Amino acid sequence: MSVHSTAIVHPAARLGKGVVVGPYSTVGEHVEIGDHTVIGPHVVITGHTRIGSDNRIFQFCSIGEQPQDKKYAGEPTGLEIGDRNTIREFCTFNCGTAQDVGVTRLGNDNWIMAYVHLAHDCQVGNQTIFANNAQIAGHVHVEDWAILGAFTAVHQFVRIGGHSITAMGTILLQDLPPFVMASGNPAEPRAINAEGLKRRGFSADAVAAVKRAYKILYKSGMKLDEARAGIAAESAAVPELALLIDFLGLAGRGIIR
Repeated sequence: MSVHSTAIVHPAARLGKGVVVGPYSTVGEHVEIGDHTVIGPHVVITGHTRIGSDNRIFQFCSIGEQPQDKKYAGEPTGLEIGDRNTIREFCTFNCGTAQDVGVTRLGNDNWIMAYVHLAHDCQVGNQTIFANNAQIAGHVHVEDWAILGAFTAVHQFVRIGGHSITAMGTILLQDLPPFVMASGNPAEPRAINAEGLKRRGFSADAVAAVKRAYKILYKSGMKLDEARAGIAAESAAVPELALLIDFLGLAGRGIIR
């Protein structure tokens, strides 16, 4: 373990083996940091925050601070960060609130670029990419392999499906289904994330099935329940479509259409 002489680490904080804490950083009383995580200079980690192993947190980040929610009254809510995440400069991750699950979560192997805001009670999966200045409001859920383009802004309670992608400057006011590419203010569906699916090993048949599902959802003129049933009819032969069917079955803010 290597803690710079100018860093302030509370005696009750728990740091794993090989942890590095850079100059002028602060680690609070209820913080736990896993093995081999590197904390850059001028980072503040506070609250009931648990960080896993092999993460890299760059300078000037604020991690685990109180939520930006007027209803928050000092409850001991938390923030959980998994393993092998890269969190670049000036990111702000807030803890949860008592009005939700009480914990903000970031999973494993995520690539978080500069100035990203992760608000209270957000639940972010694994292998996501948040480009510079992506901002997600409270209670947002982001599934695995989603990509948010630079300056994407996401309304509270929105769900973002797995393998989806947004263009720069996208404003998401409703749910973004899995596999879909979106852009605009407000966001509109453009196509499927075909290149991303190919890079992740989806077969040609699976990609073709996702394209057909997209046409059913967005080009057929069907109501949402009808489109979901039509996509379900193909899912027996293409298990990858289960992700989309399950997503469409959840009540929420409605999907972009």
